[in-house]
Amino acid sequence: MGPHPAGSYEIWVPDTSFSDVFFYLASNRGDLSVLVHPLSREQRRDHEFRNAWMGAPWPLYLDGLPDKDDVVQKQYAVLGLGWSTPKDEEVTLDERRKRGARVEELLRQDPQAAPAPSD
Repeated sequence: MGPHPAGSYEIWVPDTSFSDVFFYLASNRGDLSVLVHPLSREQRRDHEFRNAWMGAPWPLYLDGLPDKDDVVQKQYAVLGLGWSTPKDEEVTLDERRKRGARVEELLRQDPQAAPAPSD
């Protein structure tokens, strides 16, 4: 949850897909509020000043966020993804689609998983 006062869902979007995902979220968020912010070594600044809200903004608990991190962490180290992944190691859009399809197949087989949205 981090600085967020309610349960939330996080997605990481590489810059090559950002405009498409931003448009999708803006068009399909319904009544949900969506906070969009970069991920840098300055987490507090990212959440407080470098953000965009779609819908009603929520208060954030910023006191627990570091002003500046010394170590850059990958957000999804197991998948080799995250803002700190070097450009030459970035996963292609085609590979992300293949990985996403594998995850969707696993979720379809899980009776407790929520169904994926249909087009």
